[in-house]
Amino acid sequence: MRSSRGRWVIALACLVSLGGCATSTRLADLLHPAADDAATSALAQASPTADPDTTGSIGAGASAAADAGLPGNPGDDLKFGQEQYRAGNFDLAERYFGRAAEANPRDPEAWVGLAAVYDRQRRFDLADRAYDQVLAIVGPTAELLNNRGYSYLLRGDYPRARATLLAAAARDPKNPYIKNNLALLDKSSRSRKAAQ
Repeated sequence: MRSSRGRWVIALACLVSLGGCATSTRLADLLHPAADDAATSALAQASPTADPDTTGSIGAGASAAADAGLPGNPGDDLKFGQEQYRAGNFDLAERYFGRAAEANPRDPEAWVGLAAVYDRQRRFDLADRAYDQVLAIVGPTAELLNNRGYSYLLRGDYPRARATLLAAAARDPKNPYIKNNLALLDKSSRSRKAAQ
């Protein structure tokens, strides 16, 4: 179990490092819904000072080759899922992440990818199942709690978002992703109250 957690942490660190590459998209892109989504627009308007690079906590790269029907190696499926996610091809990303999770059901990266895709597709019941799988594999890490808290924020479930993000902050108080999500939550809450 310890080696699985270590592998996940190392893999997550590698994914996070991609965020600084000139060829990769911002880290937050893996968790934010499409720009034309009304909820995203409301969140963006409620948080004009939030740094979009520090609201998500995982990322991936883009490639046109991913749709070419390449071999079904679980590592390739994970890589292609990440690439398709970044390219905004959520149906393809779901397929690749699903194949990776099926081939290796204990791979937290595949499940986190599926959860992020489901969040983007607003299929929150499936996102919850994927987050539960990651939780069973690695436990309540700060990164997982942050991602799940952001998922609740997307749904407008501010009480659960707050509780989950505060639990993430308790595990990693200096994490900028968690801090920005808490700030985004506060601004979204105030904005919602003002509208009512």
